[in-house]
Amino acid sequence: MKKVRVSRQTVAFPAMVAAKKLALAFESVDLDRPALSVLDSVDWEVFGDQRWVVLGPNGSGKTTLFELASGYLHPTRGTVDILGSRLGRVDVRVLRRRLGVVSSSLSKKIIPSVSASEVVISGRDGALEPWWGTYGSSDRLRAGELLAGAGIAEVAARPFGALSEGERQRVLLARALMSQPELLLLDEPAAGLDMGARERLLSYLGGVAGDATSPTTVMVTHHVEEIPRGFTHALLLRGGRVVAAGPLEQVITGDALSETFGIRVAVTVRNFRWAATAV
Repeated sequence: MKKVRVSRQTVAFPAMVAAKKLALAFESVDLDRPALSVLDSVDWEVFGDQRWVVLGPNGSGKTTLFELASGYLHPTRGTVDILGSRLGRVDVRVLRRRLGVVSSSLSKKIIPSVSASEVVISGRDGALEPWWGTYGSSDRLRAGELLAGAGIAEVAARPFGALSEGERQRVLLARALMSQPELLLLDEPAAGLDMGARERLLSYLGGVAGDATSPTTVMVTHHVEEIPRGFTHALLLRGGRVVAAGPLEQVITGDALSETFGIRVAVTVRNFRWAATAV
C-alpha cells in the first residue's frame, strides 16, 4: 500500500495500474441508436500512468464514451477493454468494483438524509446507502482521511442533502476513492459550480492526479479551463468521431479546439492551467 499526500492529509491507495499496461482500450468502436450513429470508429488507448480529459460539444458522444468506459453500455461494433477485461466477456458487476465513478446521476440517487461520512463509507462496496454493509473502525478512519484530504472534514456528520453543490462533488470524489479503484471516471464534476467551488474541486483533483500512485483517471468536461493540474492527455470528440487524441500540449491547440467546437478559438496556458477564448 502506497501513500499520496493531498491537502495536508495522507490517503492510502493501492498500487496503481502498471504504467505501460492498458487501463482502457477502444478499438474501432461504433455505437448506434435508432437512425443515429453516436460513436463512429473510435480508437483510444489509456495507459496506467495517464490522466485524460475528454472534451467536446453537446452531442459529441462524451457521455456515451463515459458509459462504455464504466461498463454501462456495450459497443454496437468494435471492442472495449477495461482493466484488461473485454466487455461482453466479463461480469461487469465484478468489473465495476475496480472502478471509481462520479456522475451527476449518482448524486441524485443518494438519500439526502445520509451523512457525508456514510456516503463515503458506502463507496467501499459501491453501494448508495450504508445500511446493507458492515463497516469497521478502519473504514471510518479511511473515510475521515478522504474527507480531510478533500478539505471538507468538517462536513462529515452533515446530511448529504444539506451540503453545497461543491461540497457534494468532493464527497462523491472521496466516495469514489473509498473503494481504492484502479480506474477513476469523472463525468463533468465541475458542472454547475461557482468559481470558488470549482477551483477548490480542481485543486483537490490536481493533488490526486499529480501523484504517481493515484488511480488512472478519465474526466469528461466541456471546458478547457476545468483541466486540473497533473492531467497529461486529452481526447477531442465531435459528431461521435475522434478529432485528436494525445498529450495535452499537442491536442489542446487553437486549431484542434476550433475544429472540435466549430468556432475559431485561441488557447493560452498559464501556471499549468488552460484557457480558450473566441477569436
